[in-house]
Amino acid sequence: MSSSSETAATQATWTPDRPIVSIHGVHKRFGDFEVLRGVTFDVMKGDVVCVIGPSGSGKSTLLRCINALVPIDEGSIQVAGQEVHDPKLDKLALRKKVGMVFQQYNLFPHKTALQNVMMAPIQVLKQDKAEVRERALKLMKKVRLNGKEDAYPGELSGGQQQRVAIARSLAMNPDVMLFDEVTAALDPETVKEVLVTIRDLAEEGMTCMLVTHEMGFAREIADMMYFTDNGVIVESGPPKEFFANPRDARTKEFLGQIL
Repeated sequence: MSSSSETAATQATWTPDRPIVSIHGVHKRFGDFEVLRGVTFDVMKGDVVCVIGPSGSGKSTLLRCINALVPIDEGSIQVAGQEVHDPKLDKLALRKKVGMVFQQYNLFPHKTALQNVMMAPIQVLKQDKAEVRERALKLMKKVRLNGKEDAYPGELSGGQQQRVAIARSLAMNPDVMLFDEVTAALDPETVKEVLVTIRDLAEEGMTCMLVTHEMGFAREIADMMYFTDNGVIVESGPPKEFFANPRDARTKEFLGQIL
C-alpha cells in the first residue's frame, strides 16, 4: 500500500491523460474462497466500461472494492491517482469521487424524492441547503423526474426509485459512477427508463462502470467490455469485436447462453 505522502504525490501529478481508475493485481478472498484473482485493467476518464460474467464471478465485489466498501487482500486500486485502500485515506474524500448505485434503491421511505437527493450533500458535506436544493431540482430534471420531487418512495415505481438513487449519487458530484446490476430488480417495462438515464450520463462524459446483464445496452453504450469468470478477466475488447468475434471458448459459451 502507498503511504499517505506517496498518495498525495501521486494524486498531485494525476492528469486526464492517465487512467481515472487503475486496477492492478487485485485479489480478494472471503475465507478460503478467492473471489478476485489478480484483476488488472484501467479506465480512462469519460469511458464507459461494462463488466459481464456468470453469477459469483467477482463482478459486484470488484465494484465494491473500487468504492472501498470491501477491502482488498492484495494489489492496488487508484481513483484519480489516489490509492483507494490506503488506510490513511479519508473515505469521505473517496465517496465524493466515486458514486455507486446498487440493485436495491435503499431510499429513505419517510423522505421525499427530493429530500433523499439532498441528504448527503447537506449532512455529509455540510453544504448550503439552498444551494443543494437548487442542484437537486436540476438533478431530478436530469433523471426525468421533475414533478415527482415531493413524492415518497412508496409512491414511485421501481424504475423511478432507481432514478432517484442515481440522482442521489450524482448530488455528490462524483468523477466516476459505478452501477451494480441496477436494472436486475426492475419490471421489464421500467428497465428502459433507467438505461436511458445512464446513457444520458455517458453521453455527457461521465466515467461509468457497469455490471450488467443487459447485453444489448452494453453493446450500444460501452467503450470496453470485460468478461469475468472465476475471479479473473477472461477476455476484453471493444463491444463490436467482443460480441462478434469472441476469442476465448469460455466467452463464446457464456455469450451463446445469453444472446
